[in-house]
Amino acid sequence: MDELPDPDGVTDLDELVGRLRLLKMWAGNPSYDGIAQRIGERRGQPARKSTVADCFRPGRRRMDAELLLDIVATLHPDPGYVARWQHALRVVTGESAASAHVSVDEALPEDLAEFTGRTAELKRLQDVLVVSQAEGNAVVISAIEGMAGVGKTRFAVRAGHLLAADEPFEQVLFVNLRGFHQDPRQPPADPAAVLDGFLRRLNVPPGRIPHGLAARTAVYRERLAGTRTLVVLDNAATEEQVRPLLPQTAGCLTMITSRRSLTGLPGTTRFEIDVFSRAEAVGYLTRNLPDLPPGEDPAAAERIAQRCGFLPLALSLVTAHIGTTTGWTLTDHADRLDERHRNHRIDDAVEVALDISYEHLPAEHRRLFRLLALHPGQAFDAYAAAALIDSDLLTAEQILDDLRRDNLLIRTTPGRYAFHDLVRAYGAVKAADEERRTDRRAALTRLFDLYLGVAARAMDLLHPAQAARRPKVPSPATPMPDLSGAEQALAWLETENSNLVAAVVHAAEHDWPAHASLLARTLSRYLVTNLGAGALTIFEHAYSAARAGQDSAGEAYAAMDLGNIYSRMMWPDEALEWLDLALRMFGVIDDPVGTATALNHLGNFYTQTNDWDRGADHYRRGLAEFGRIGDLDGQALILSNLANVHKRQGHYPAAIETLQEALTLYEGLGNIDGQASVLTNLAVVHEFVGDLEASARYAGRAPGLFRQIGHRLGEARALLAVGVVTMRLGDYDAAREQLQTGLLLYRELGSQGGEGGALDALGELEIWAGRPDRAIEYFEQSLPIFRRIGSRDAEAASLSGLGEAAHEQGRYADAIALFTDGLAAASAVSAGGQQARALVGLGHAHRALGDPDGLADGYSTEAAATYQRLSMAPIPSPADRDAAN
Repeated sequence: MDELPDPDGVTDLDELVGRLRLLKMWAGNPSYDGIAQRIGERRGQPARKSTVADCFRPGRRRMDAELLLDIVATLHPDPGYVARWQHALRVVTGESAASAHVSVDEALPEDLAEFTGRTAELKRLQDVLVVSQAEGNAVVISAIEGMAGVGKTRFAVRAGHLLAADEPFEQVLFVNLRGFHQDPRQPPADPAAVLDGFLRRLNVPPGRIPHGLAARTAVYRERLAGTRTLVVLDNAATEEQVRPLLPQTAGCLTMITSRRSLTGLPGTTRFEIDVFSRAEAVGYLTRNLPDLPPGEDPAAAERIAQRCGFLPLALSLVTAHIGTTTGWTLTDHADRLDERHRNHRIDDAVEVALDISYEHLPAEHRRLFRLLALHPGQAFDAYAAAALIDSDLLTAEQILDDLRRDNLLIRTTPGRYAFHDLVRAYGAVKAADEERRTDRRAALTRLFDLYLGVAARAMDLLHPAQAARRPKVPSPATPMPDLSGAEQALAWLETENSNLVAAVVHAAEHDWPAHASLLARTLSRYLVTNLGAGALTIFEHAYSAARAGQDSAGEAYAAMDLGNIYSRMMWPDEALEWLDLALRMFGVIDDPVGTATALNHLGNFYTQTNDWDRGADHYRRGLAEFGRIGDLDGQALILSNLANVHKRQGHYPAAIETLQEALTLYEGLGNIDGQASVLTNLAVVHEFVGDLEASARYAGRAPGLFRQIGHRLGEARALLAVGVVTMRLGDYDAAREQLQTGLLLYRELGSQGGEGGALDALGELEIWAGRPDRAIEYFEQSLPIFRRIGSRDAEAASLSGLGEAAHEQGRYADAIALFTDGLAAASAVSAGGQQARALVGLGHAHRALGDPDGLADGYSTEAAATYQRLSMAPIPSPADRDAAN
């Protein structure tokens, strides 16, 4: 290649990686090893070949900025050229992150009593819906198109309210797609992020929300199938942005508003919304200003409408201003607008109207209006407003309501407000012109202090046992919501989710590194367990901010959080890379809490990937670290995790002993969550060793403790333990009820492993109840779940369950094949209990076939030896019962 690749103008990381590959070719296509060596020479420390090669891999979600720039400098060491790559990377990663911030509502914004006109268009939209429903059409899509400020959103909102009044919708989804936002900090919303918000509103548990756009679209359409749902996609940019968000199901109505003509969407009814007619504009003025005298010019209303360009937004702003001015006639106001026009002070109707509204606001109202325009999120409440202007809550609420009445704000839901895009852009300009930089920074600092303080309070309510391991955060100096319980805390986090993501990104990119790092560390447990679309964005920005601010502790914790979330997302390479990095960094800065926590996460990682010996080793090292600093809660946590390894390896006496240690610690600390979790595990292990009385005793205590703290996932696990021991004791009806309740909870909460375990338990129950056909249905549901999440020991259990069902049906050859597969899966991860179960099944099946090869006694003997080695009571099977009879 002769031409040096230009990084300017790239729009995403894939395109940037493509330019990087071209640069490598331009530089003579050196090897990755050669590039790594040259980078090592530049840095004074070695660079890994695999890490360098990874930067050239397409499909990346993140990029190591420092390494990328080192690669560029190695391939073409011109400072100006390297600076262009740095700028391109900032643009791409900034826009990618910002596009993931989106606020989704499950209700329409409030309707305006002063809505006027559009009668014919509204009638046509209602007719389209009626005809479509009568004909049973699959999709009802209406595209509402028109220029900025023409009232597209208000038309869609009015139409939605009218349609709902005729026949209520089962659910509503409303989102501003920011297709034409004038603020570069607010790029068009990523449809994948929108779908994340939609699915949450549709009660899909975070853990069950897939990560790919196509997969999210499929789940979204599946959830909407058979419902009457209204979907409003406001301010759309392109057909590509909208297409994944279309329900494609009968009974659903989609309304799309856009400044563009969306001709690429087939089957769409288009509505072109124009400015008001002269009669509609004058009617709007006279209806909203019924008591204002016209003055000497009877055509004053027409003059005002004309100066506003017949634009609904401009008319609403001017009308709101006129309504607050006493002693003036319509003629006076018309003369004022004419004078401004003659003096060429402004020639844009919206800006004229905004100037008039703004100039006549009280000083404190103008100040809040300016500062709200700087808020990095989309919607906000009175607490955010109070933080921005450093006021009491009542003052902020009053000003927000006044700004809404002046049509400068929109009330999206009760207590929450947002800007029209044009109004926000105007406010941002005013803020830049009239607020000192130091004052703007102080306002946003108070806002970030508020979010940090409330987030800390919410996390203390949700996870009090981990409070000592979270950073200490001072209470904000401005009013904060009173979160009195875990339910309120979770509701606040869900409501402010997009604002928290936006706050971290803005803080990281605009020199608030401490706030970015502290918010990420404070929210870590919530973000990791909820797997929201913003979690990776938050941790990536926290890591970058900590590096920029030379905050080694913040950098290490962000790396650990990235590794933890990648581990839960089943991205093992990324998970191990970040967790190893975090562990090394904690060692360098001598942070024993971080070291112990990272070791625990690495133990979880290796256990999840079935490397149980390495997992146990990391747990033991973490246990020693927590013991060295006297962190009893941390010790109990790791003991509980270590016991899980013992259990999965079939070392049941060791598992019981370890769990008893953890229980003693948790009881001494008063940690109810920990106690309930350990009691559940004790119930499971005692059932495995045949001590049903102890199992029932432990299992019976756990569900109530979980309910006491609102831990629904724990409650599901406890119900499963109760159901299994109840089944072993022979009360099948009671066991079925407990297991089915646990299954529903697992599905609601999105725990795939839990769902599979509940299905397996129900399958086993149906075998014992003499219904192998029904048992097979359960096992055939659980098996693909375990294969999908890579749980080989659980996969072995499902295969053996299918083998037992086949044996009960007399299909002995099929049973042998299934038990053989189950034995292979269990042996691959040394799952002793499941190995023994499969061996028992093979012995019974070969014996049922007449044992032509003489294998039955060998399998049975090996199974008995395995059970004895594990100190485990044999898992009973229906074939054992039949043999006994």
